[in-house]
Order: sequence, then C-alpha cells, then structure tokens
Amino acid sequence: MSSMEVDVPQLNGFAHNPSKVAKKSVHFGSPPAPANATTAAEITIVTKRSESSVKPKHKARRRARHPSKSEDLENGGVPKPISPCKVHKMAERNRHSRSGMRGGAGGKGTWGKLGEVYYDDGHTHDQKDPNYDSEEEEGTYTVSPSSPHLSIEEFRKQAVAIFKEYFEHGDTTDVAASLAECNIQNIKEEVVHMLVTVALEESASRRELASVLISDLYGYSVINLRDVTEGFNMLLEELDELSLDTPDAPEVLGNFMARAVADDCVPPAYIVNVTDVQDPKALSALKRAQLLLNIKHGMARLDNVWGVGGGQRPVMFLISKMNLLLKEYLSSGDCREADRCLHELEVPHFHHELVYEAIIMVLEYGNAEKMCNLLKYLAESTVLTLDQINMGFMRVFNDMTEIVLDAPNAYHTLSKFVELCFSAGFVSKSMVDELPQRGRKRFVSEGDGGAIKVPED
Repeated sequence: MSSMEVDVPQLNGFAHNPSKVAKKSVHFGSPPAPANATTAAEITIVTKRSESSVKPKHKARRRARHPSKSEDLENGGVPKPISPCKVHKMAERNRHSRSGMRGGAGGKGTWGKLGEVYYDDGHTHDQKDPNYDSEEEEGTYTVSPSSPHLSIEEFRKQAVAIFKEYFEHGDTTDVAASLAECNIQNIKEEVVHMLVTVALEESASRRELASVLISDLYGYSVINLRDVTEGFNMLLEELDELSLDTPDAPEVLGNFMARAVADDCVPPAYIVNVTDVQDPKALSALKRAQLLLNIKHGMARLDNVWGVGGGQRPVMFLISKMNLLLKEYLSSGDCREADRCLHELEVPHFHHELVYEAIIMVLEYGNAEKMCNLLKYLAESTVLTLDQINMGFMRVFNDMTEIVLDAPNAYHTLSKFVELCFSAGFVSKSMVDELPQRGRKRFVSEGDGGAIKVPED
C-alpha cells in the first residue's frame, strides 16, 4: 500500500509556522518506504498542532479569489461579462472627465478653458482673432460689429437724456456719436420728433440749439430729407396733445419748420404742398411757417428766429431789463413773477447785477424790507447763489464813495439794510464785517481847545 501525506493550512487566525506544524505519514498495509525511494502515489498529510494554551489574535476572514482575465484567456476560457448594474456603479465612482479632453475644463456642462473659443465650422474668419488661420479660409468674409435695433419706446427714453445733455454742452458731434451707437436705422424720424418735443418746453436759447442740431445732423448724414419731413408730420399730428403743456406749440413748431427750410434741410415746397391737414392747430403752424418764409429777406432773418438770448445780449440791455424787473416787483410785490422774468434772461452768471441794482434802489428810494423779501425768496429758491449775493454786496461797498454823492444818508441806510439781510439769513457774518464805515469829519475845535496847530519844522 502507499502512504499519503496531506498539508492542511492553518485556520482560526494561526499563521503558517513550520515549527508548529507536524507532518504525519499514514501507512496503509505496508511499512514506510525509504526517504530516497520513489512511490507511485504519495500524499503528505499535514495536520495542525493544537495547543489549547494559544488563543487566536483575530477572527479569520474568508476571502474569495476570483480568477483574472489573463488566467481565463490562458486556460482557453471566455471572460465573464460584467452586469449592467455593476457598470453603472463603476461609472459613478469614476470622477475623471470622460470627454476625451486633457487638462480638464472640457467636461459636459463646463465653460471650457480660459481663452478657448469655439466656432461652428472649426475656425474663425476674423483676421484680428489670434486663432485666425489664412490657410483655412475658403471664401471672402466681412466681419463688422452689430448691435440690436432699438424699439421706439427704448429710443425715446435714451433720446430725452441725450438731448437734455446736449442743451448743457452744445456739442453736436457728441450727439451724432451717441445716436450712431443707438442703431436706429428704421426709426430715424424719431430724432426730429423727440428733439422738437423736448425743445418745446425749453427756453428760446435752447430752441436755437435744437435748430442748430437738426441742421448739423442733416449735414453729418445722420438724418436725411425723409427723416426730417416725417418727423415734422408726426409733430403736426400731435399738436393737440403738445398744446396742453405748451400753449404756443403751433407757433413754435412753425418757427422750427421755417428754420429748417432756411437751413436747407427741407425744401420750401414741403410747406406749400401739405394740403391734407384738417387740424386747425396744424394749419396754424403751417401758416406761421409760410409767413416767416414770405417776409422780405426772410431767409436771412430766420437765423435769428429765436431771438438773441443769454450772454449774447448787450450788458446795458440786461441792466435795463433787471431795473424794469425790480420796479415791477416794487409795484406788484409778486416774487414768483420776478423769478420768472429773471429766468427768461438766462444769465445766471450775471445775477450779481440784480443784487447790486436792488441795493442801489434801497439806498435811493427806500423799501428796504420789501427788497429784502425778494432777495430772500430768490436765495431760498437757489436762483441767487451765495457767491452772486456776496459779489453784489461787495460791488456796492466799493462804490460807496460815489453813491454817497447822490444819497448822502447812504452809509446809514446801507448799515440798516445789511443787518436786515443778515437777520433774514442769506447774508453771512463775514459780509457784515466788511461793511464800510463813513469817516466822521473832525473839527478844529475838538481836542485842541480851538487853537490852530502850527506845523513843526
């Protein structure tokens, strides 16, 4: 019989240790063969050595060993397919980009790398683009910037701000640049329509600026003949509504139309050929324009159709207007009417003349309290600024030597008026300190006993 030797691995956490493992040979029916002899079947049984004194260190774990793909192929087998559930779990655990792009920033739903630009056909046609390649160019392309067209409501909101700003600086080129940025190719008639609408509520000098702007925009080719005529047609249709805020709107619109003809923006036939108008206010505007054009040398006179206003007027004319304003106030006592008349002069830099003339009237004719009320009203409404008030008072202080010749009691009256204005709150303390004092004439009898002093050699 043959012997069998079995090697049994350790369990229950014992490590494989040859010193603690005993090999036993089991013989079946015959004595053991020598060590160097070869037997047909020999199985070595290895049994573990049980020792009750040794305790396991940890609980044994049973690990299942799965054959690898290479082992299956070597054995001639077919790899076992992976279940769809496991594929889904493996995909969820994989946090790397699956888009095939290196360097990141290219996954689904991402912005891409910084500076990376994508094109529909794979390349750009702009020669100024750093990614432009002339070899990939197949045809001729024209790249030009574009902006969305503005609606009528959006343009009207922007036009009011543009024209209000123009009335402050008077630069027509700036307005032309602003309109070019608005992209109003289809609604250019709104330029004339909105400009005249805004100018109706302004003063004569700003209406003159509006007429100059229409002429310059026509010269810059921002607007054409059709745009100007269509704009005036829209204004003729809206005269009923415009007259609610501006009662003289028909007359003002007639002046604008006549001035546009004089500036060669509209042909004279436009005024004559408009015959389908039934509105009486529109007819009044057309008749006003025809009247201005039929005057002798009317084209030359239309350059001053709005009059000469503001600082272009002569100084003596402005002084006479302010004197008339003050005299009307002294007779009526209406501060609001005086404020309105002062606004119509449009010379805010010359308001110190009103203060000067007001003080002169007080020194010559009295009415100090009434004049103080007017200056206080104009100061509180910010029509008169502090520097204009101070300048007017200082001019009077410097001219007192000449004023006293016509008003001998001028120093005393001026002192009372300055104190009254200071108590009203529109004159500063520093201005009170600048108040001049009349030098008192010293008599010979004062302080020397009436003796005449002999000059010393």
